[in-house]
Amino acid sequence: MADKSLEKSSSEEKDEKKKIDPELFSCLFQPSGNEADVDPNYVGIRRLLLSRKAESGVDRRKDWKCNGKGYVAYRNYIRRPRNWESLHIPSHPSTPGQSGRWVPSPGPLSLMFEVDSWSSSRDLRGNNQSLGHRTSFSSSTSDSERVRYKVEPAYSFVGMHCIFDNCKASVTILKFGHMSSDLLAYGASDGTLTVCTVSQPPSIIKQLRGHSKDVTDFDFSSNNQYITSSSMDKTVRIWEISKGHCIRVIYGVSSQLCIRFHPVNNNFLSVGNANREITVINFSTGRIIKKSIFENEVTAMDHDHTGNLIFCGDAQGCIYAVGMNSHTGELSRFHRNRNSSKRKSPITTVQYRTFSLLARSPVLLACTQDGSLSFFSVALEVQGYLTLRCSLKLAPRVHSIRASFCPLLSLEKGEFIVAGSEDSNVYFYDLTRPRHTCVNKLQGHGSPVIGVAWNHGDNLLASSDSDGTVILWKRAKTS
Repeated sequence: MADKSLEKSSSEEKDEKKKIDPELFSCLFQPSGNEADVDPNYVGIRRLLLSRKAESGVDRRKDWKCNGKGYVAYRNYIRRPRNWESLHIPSHPSTPGQSGRWVPSPGPLSLMFEVDSWSSSRDLRGNNQSLGHRTSFSSSTSDSERVRYKVEPAYSFVGMHCIFDNCKASVTILKFGHMSSDLLAYGASDGTLTVCTVSQPPSIIKQLRGHSKDVTDFDFSSNNQYITSSSMDKTVRIWEISKGHCIRVIYGVSSQLCIRFHPVNNNFLSVGNANREITVINFSTGRIIKKSIFENEVTAMDHDHTGNLIFCGDAQGCIYAVGMNSHTGELSRFHRNRNSSKRKSPITTVQYRTFSLLARSPVLLACTQDGSLSFFSVALEVQGYLTLRCSLKLAPRVHSIRASFCPLLSLEKGEFIVAGSEDSNVYFYDLTRPRHTCVNKLQGHGSPVIGVAWNHGDNLLASSDSDGTVILWKRAKTS
């Protein structure tokens, strides 16, 4: 019986092969012109090679179909770069939608040539239609430069490091300490500010209470001994972390929306408020020493590494480059980058980085509440003049969701951004990829993700949501 079944299966295979007519392909692609004008040996060899190619192509497509992979994956495979083997770095990455569930990673072939189609269409085919997918995109990077980018193994994660759920209100802002891998603080809409350590075992160090309304922003001093915070209750507070006490309260006439220590002179605080002002406050005395007035509420800010420039965003989507004297605190407005969109939206994030491979210069990231991410190159020699390099349009946000640069981990990567989303996921975007910018996402939160922050060692990513949960994600180790 076994012999008969084997004979039957072999005969079926022969019948299937008969259905494939390689001669048809070889005839279709035979050389043009009369047979007399063409070398018959050349025609015969060409027909033989074409028939073999047709057979192998049909067999390969069957293999892809049997493995559950579709036409798009096969097309990406046959369009792969000629030197794809040298471009591939052996690693163990995870793909979008898998990191939060820690499922096994796919093989290198499916990773390189299938993920572009799978990651962007998976949520559209499933039940959870993602709000994080882009609706429009523009970039100055050429197509020839994009072909070498693939899913970034450096931004794959092995799971959750720890979870803090002590807050009963939305966690609006979170940050790690300066040059610190384990000191984390986060502010909530109930006015509390929590300082904790994430090293084993994770624990809460101090809970700072004093603000009566939402904590809008805070910043660590350079030695991580103090925290200064701004709030909707119109006050700026300075806290001594070791004692857990508020050592100074500075009252304003409007909501204080963003705050930074000066990176060189820690005796200066820069504060943006709803009264359309940036004020420079003396840390030691609590007095306002300088002030500059703008057209709209100042909603976000960041210093450059020299401390000579402040980049701030307002409630209408404009970004300003403001000069600051590190000795006197004097402010002088240099440039304004207007929002080209008809619908004006507040800036929720302004983040400066000293260098980018994409721009080959200092860069600035701006995020607006309507879901626009903008990536600028910064000309420090022209007083912080901004040039838009690329932009990404995401779904509009209800919450004031923030974004952040991802660490610059090697010289062969794209420009990666991490951002929260209304659909409770953390998304990673590569701004150098115009069609499939989302390269990974983390699933674990149960409500909209508002804040994201990296630690100094770049091995932990913290994210916070509107239910008060803070999750620390542990990045996978890569060689």
